[in-house]
Amino acid sequence: MSDYLYIFIALAVGLAVGSVISFIYNKKGLNQKLRENEQKAKRIMEEAQRGAETLRKETALEVKDKIFHAKAEAEKESKERRAELNQLDRRLHQREEMLDKKIEHLEKKENDLNRKERDNINKEKVLNEKTQNYDRLIKEQTTLLERLSGMGAEEAKKELLAKVAEDSRFDALKVAKRVEDEVMETADKKSKEILSLAIQRYASDYVGDITVSTVTLPNDEMKGRIIGREGRNIRAMEAATGVELIVDDTPETVLLSSFDPVRREIARISLERLIADGRIHPARIEEIVEKVKKEVEATIKEEGEKAVFDLGLHGIHPELIKLIGRLKYRTSYAQNVLQHSKEVAYLAGIMAGELRVDTKLAKRAGILHDIGKAVDHEIEGSHQDIGANLAKKHGENTKVVNAIQVHHDEGDPISVEASLVAAADALSAARPGVRKETIESYLKRLEKLEKIATSFNGVNRCYAIQAGREVRIMVKPEEVNDEVCAQISRDLAKKIEEELTYPGQIKVIVIRESRYVEYAK
Repeated sequence: MSDYLYIFIALAVGLAVGSVISFIYNKKGLNQKLRENEQKAKRIMEEAQRGAETLRKETALEVKDKIFHAKAEAEKESKERRAELNQLDRRLHQREEMLDKKIEHLEKKENDLNRKERDNINKEKVLNEKTQNYDRLIKEQTTLLERLSGMGAEEAKKELLAKVAEDSRFDALKVAKRVEDEVMETADKKSKEILSLAIQRYASDYVGDITVSTVTLPNDEMKGRIIGREGRNIRAMEAATGVELIVDDTPETVLLSSFDPVRREIARISLERLIADGRIHPARIEEIVEKVKKEVEATIKEEGEKAVFDLGLHGIHPELIKLIGRLKYRTSYAQNVLQHSKEVAYLAGIMAGELRVDTKLAKRAGILHDIGKAVDHEIEGSHQDIGANLAKKHGENTKVVNAIQVHHDEGDPISVEASLVAAADALSAARPGVRKETIESYLKRLEKLEKIATSFNGVNRCYAIQAGREVRIMVKPEEVNDEVCAQISRDLAKKIEEELTYPGQIKVIVIRESRYVEYAK
């Protein structure tokens, strides 16, 4: 047992000695590591100090650089400010010099004005003295003249004014006559050139196309079939068309009477078809009339569109196009109104082109100028007013409306195109043979024309020639001079316009002739 104890003690002592030896050895290793860490920390500190020193130097250099740039910019800005101040200083000096010069100039002017004012005061005094002397002399002369002439100042003044007025009127008439002759010579030449060119470029193949109001029958027996049993066929026809059928003793003819030309045309076509078909009874009449109405309405629309297309116009309201087509069945003095409107549009467009104004506007106003005649049997008023209202209602511009309104010179035109439309209208209507009127109205118009002409003082004889389109007046040369002749022609033209209704225009010519006769024996 003691052996085991000794062994155990020996082992314990061995372990204790080993532990001591191991501790001592480990302590030495730790000390070495501590020394190494201290050296490493020292190196890091040195490197950090060197980095901090470098950073400090770089920062210092950067600050110095910024300070340098800021100083340079401040100096530059300072130089610029100084330059601006110097420039402003120079401008101020210049303005001061200019103001000094102006003040000096104004002072000089003021001195001149003061001097002139003093001179004017002196002159006014002298003038007043002279005026008083003149007034005194005039009074003395007036008194002397009144005593010598036996006439008062007022009477002499009236006589003198009357003489001056007569002389002035005579001189004014001479000047007016000379100016009128010069203007008429130039205007007549230019207008003839334009009108002749327009007529040359548009020579329409005009046909006296009228709305037919009679229907020719194949025989008189057809009248009975048209009338029908107890008049039922003719009543059905009148009810369907709105046209009165007149069946009288005229052989093989039926008359159609209606204020509406379109209705009359529908009735004419319907009756001709019924006669050709042979079946005439109320049901067939209504069927044919309805079919013909649609055809005529289509024809009206086509005619309107064709007229607008031929003129190269666009943007016209569809209702106005229909009214243009209706003019195909409207006549004026036996002149077809649609053909007349197209002719006016062409002529106005040609003249507008020659004058370098709006050709499209002239054509547009020309085709629409008589549009009121399409419905003048339905609406009260003149066809100018009706047409102008229709054009305005359907969006036409002010110039077109005005041209329609004044194309018979009943108002003031606001554009050149309106005057061209009026001229083209007169030109189209005044062509020989284009219009017809009754003998009775023609003779009455000529008598009225000659009666108006002979109502002027100094007129010796008067003749209406050229189918009433020209009136020639012979005046008494001993009573009327040349200047008064010019006044008579103007006054007579105005009076004819006011009192007489006529197509186209009337030319007024006043002739003054002096004859001296002697006989050689």
